[in-house]
Amino acid sequence: MARLFNAYVMVDWSGSSVPKKGADSIWIGVLKRDIRFQPIFESFNPATRAEAEAQLRTVLADLRRRNDRALIGFDFPLGYPTGFAAALKLEGDQPWRAIWSYLQAHVVDKKDNVNNRATVAARFNRLISNGPRPFWGTPRAADATSTLSKTKPADHLAGMREFRHAELATRGKGKGGAKTVWQLTGNGSVGSQALLGIPAVARLKAELGDKVLVWPFESGWRALTPSDLEGRECVLAEIYPSLVKAEPLAGEIADAAQVRSLAYHFARLDEQGKLAALFGPDKAVTPEMRDEVQHEEGWILGA
Repeated sequence: MARLFNAYVMVDWSGSSVPKKGADSIWIGVLKRDIRFQPIFESFNPATRAEAEAQLRTVLADLRRRNDRALIGFDFPLGYPTGFAAALKLEGDQPWRAIWSYLQAHVVDKKDNVNNRATVAARFNRLISNGPRPFWGTPRAADATSTLSKTKPADHLAGMREFRHAELATRGKGKGGAKTVWQLTGNGSVGSQALLGIPAVARLKAELGDKVLVWPFESGWRALTPSDLEGRECVLAEIYPSLVKAEPLAGEIADAAQVRSLAYHFARLDEQGKLAALFGPDKAVTPEMRDEVQHEEGWILGA
């Protein structure tokens, strides 16, 4: 079976409010093949999200010149639990796209990483509950407001689901499973990364248009074939690094090891003809769950 991709780009995002490099910062891992078709890997550690976006554009331009199709994985949710768009009264029959558009319009993320993610989360809470629910988590108690608390309040969901289907599928895997998107701060949290990362992914999609396929929203939640990807330069997908065990090399930072390990992991599966099936669900999935995943929640590749 033919490979789906020629290159594999894994992105470990960050919600930092200051420029940062090294551990717990942004890492981009790129695995491609040399002229002898042997895999070669390189990583980048941009200090800010603006630099990361620029680096991704450079990487994609290089892959375009090589006529390589890429799988690009981002380690934050690309969607929210079912019902979020409706609770915000966002219009349209594609909830994921309505949420992306709202975040693009309201998130401010400056070149030095200063951002308004807490303000956006508080606005969401005000619209949904007029209180500090469902988003929670500020860096300091002094930053808490009537619509965003430092710690998780009692009955914090305000009618929302705690987890997406994809997160539930990671229970018991890799550090206990993926965390809820409502948590903005703390070890393993992804809420801030999603608020700041989705607009970046949306900009990439807007720039490249139909050359980009956003999985599973645009493709449907199903196994992909090479013919599905004709005319596409890349597929954007959500990843969960803890699903793959990463062994750092001598002197290698853990985050860098994760993007390297993930890139090689998906490349091996693709070489073996096993990657295509991961883009689809297993047989136990109900029609209702399929609909929720491909229209609003998204899915973690390999979950």
